[in-house]
Amino acid sequence: MNTPLPPAEELALIDRELAQLDARRLYLLGRRDWLLRLLHQPGSAPAPVRWGPAAPTGSAKEASAPSAQNVLLTLGAVLLAVAALAFTLVSWGSMGIAGRSAVLAAVTAAALGAPVLLLRRGLRSTAESVAAVGLLLTVLDAYALYAVGMPDLDGTGYAAGAAAVLAAVWAGYGSGLRKLRIPLPAAVLAAQFPLPLAALAVQPGPLQLGWALLATAVLDAALALRVRWAAAVAAVAASGALLIGVAQSWSAGSAAAGVAPAALLLAGAALGVAAAWREPRASAAALVGALAAVAGLGGVVRPGLDPAWAALVHLLLALPLLAAVRDSALPAAVRRGLARAGAAVVALVAVAAASAVVPTLMARLRVLGEVWAATTPGRDPYGPGAAVPLALLISAGAAWWLSRALSRPEPAVVAVVLGWAGLFSAAALSGLPVAAVFAAQLAVTGAAGVLALRSPARGIRIAAGVCALAGAANVSLGALDGRTATFAVWGLLGAGCAAGAAYGPAPRPVRSSAAVGAVGYATGVLVAVGAVSDLAVVWWALPVLAVPALAAALGPRLGGVRLPVEIAAAVAGLLALGLSAGRAGTLALVLALAGVVCAGAAVRPDRRVLGWAAGALFAAATWVRLAEAGVTAPEAYTLPVTVPALVVGLLRRRRDPQASSWAAYGPGLAATLLPSLLAAWGDPGWLRPLLLGAAALAVTLAGAQRRLQAPLLLGGAVLAAVALHELAPYVVQVAGALPRWVPPALAGLLLLAVGATYERRLRDARRLRAAIGRLR
Repeated sequence: MNTPLPPAEELALIDRELAQLDARRLYLLGRRDWLLRLLHQPGSAPAPVRWGPAAPTGSAKEASAPSAQNVLLTLGAVLLAVAALAFTLVSWGSMGIAGRSAVLAAVTAAALGAPVLLLRRGLRSTAESVAAVGLLLTVLDAYALYAVGMPDLDGTGYAAGAAAVLAAVWAGYGSGLRKLRIPLPAAVLAAQFPLPLAALAVQPGPLQLGWALLATAVLDAALALRVRWAAAVAAVAASGALLIGVAQSWSAGSAAAGVAPAALLLAGAALGVAAAWREPRASAAALVGALAAVAGLGGVVRPGLDPAWAALVHLLLALPLLAAVRDSALPAAVRRGLARAGAAVVALVAVAAASAVVPTLMARLRVLGEVWAATTPGRDPYGPGAAVPLALLISAGAAWWLSRALSRPEPAVVAVVLGWAGLFSAAALSGLPVAAVFAAQLAVTGAAGVLALRSPARGIRIAAGVCALAGAANVSLGALDGRTATFAVWGLLGAGCAAGAAYGPAPRPVRSSAAVGAVGYATGVLVAVGAVSDLAVVWWALPVLAVPALAAALGPRLGGVRLPVEIAAAVAGLLALGLSAGRAGTLALVLALAGVVCAGAAVRPDRRVLGWAAGALFAAATWVRLAEAGVTAPEAYTLPVTVPALVVGLLRRRRDPQASSWAAYGPGLAATLLPSLLAAWGDPGWLRPLLLGAAALAVTLAGAQRRLQAPLLLGGAVLAAVALHELAPYVVQVAGALPRWVPPALAGLLLLAVGATYERRLRDARRLRAAIGRLR
């Protein structure tokens, strides 16, 4: 790429050559456009073309020549049509019979003959517009003939005959002038009216109109074998017929009245299947036809059945359609359409059945209004009956079969949900005694739990787990209606959850959920025990504390579910504290017992952190007891604890200089500083805040001197809180004396100052954090 020219000169040379190439390209494109116009318009003179480089235009054309031509021709045709219509409706009566006929005949003949000459000269667009006007004139001719020559004839019957004649004339005209695109589609459109209008003229009625539309659709489908766009017209006509059939079938009051609409729907179904058999891309026709067949056959038996049983009949009629999935003898379009129609009916019936079951299951919420009232009936009087669970079970079987036939996991997941819903609701709607209902629902819930534990498919495992949780929640809610039911149902569910948590091969999330359920049911049973004992609510906390105690005792034996069990047990411990909060003495006892549980768990090396919780619970129990005794000077009880604790911390630091100051001095300092701070905030005197502030200052200085984190932060925090307590009245007084605009202004100035020195303040904060982190 080395050249004798300097880079700047070579770049200028390249730019000039590129400009010349662009100019040559524009010239060739202009020449090409002129040649194309010359070839497509042999009867017109060629447009002059300037030989040379084409000059760039200043602005692009907003409309091309063909589009502008089409707009003008369309407007011209519309204006001519309006003029012809006005002439026919307004000026017709001022002329005689001969004049009328001559004018219409001449104008129509001229409009239909002109396209022949226009096509010879290559003016196809103009010929299309004039032909459209001519077709409209033939319609006006037919109207004029009826208005003048045949006014006594039936209008509907005449319109049917006129539409047939116009369709034939337009079809012949379009066949003679094949270059025109309007006549043949117009003939097909006109052919849609003769049969429906004739049916209405002979015997008015919706079914007659439906049959006429279906016959028209058959003719359109036959035409679609040669002209593809006729399929859309056939679909519209067939849809109208099927809609009429469905409406008549739905409004039939008896089985006999439903036979005629069923025949119409079955004929439409045959047409749809035949179309899909002939056309590989017409699977939608087979789908609609299969749905029409199900609706027609089901409509015959529907008037004599309840809605739930009628839906079940439709479901049974749709099941054979699913077998098309494996029928290799059927064309692919027919196979897909029939199978999808069957699946659609199954899905609709399943959704309807599920929506009917939900209110029955939600009715158990009424138990919460009065627990242990023994008012749950064996059968819900407002339930939908046995047809609904039967429909759910049949739908589940169909979904499972589809999963096997298609080798897809999604239908299997749906089958699990529908099967659980059917079995669970069947027990509640079958009229069995309450005990039998609970037994059946517990069995179904347990089966769902076993499937969640043992199924290798992830989707089925999740679906079964959700069903098991829903079933357990519903049956647990219903069991609250009686004491025996509560203990029996909750005990069995808790035992089942415990067994699931102990099943090693199951996935850990499933086992963890089962373990949490076991802890929850154990807690519920213990609360029920307290309720049965007729003790005060505050004493119910004592049996509830057995749950966290058992979790702490088992410890490592719980294996992979240890953490969720301990978390659930901690929630049970909080429930115990809440139950005992109504009486100070009981609360102190429960706090102390909870501290014992935490201390016992903290013995294990991996649970040392619970030692802090044990200390906090013991301290809280002590202070609750002291508050109940009316103690106002907590220092008399805290200082005897603080001094030995600090001595022990000092000895520990001497043995292990790397020990944290929080572990060595934190408990001892907090034992006195924090209770004294709480007492100082409620003390209106000045002596306690002064002594506490002096002690906090001494602790802070000692921490800063010895570079210890716990004394520095604890002492500084207590000192700041005491100072805020002492300054609060003055701050309130000053704030009340200042104008109202001063505090917002001061806040704004503070924000501006902080924002202006943000980066420096951030560096200072980082240094402070690093300095505190280096302390022990």
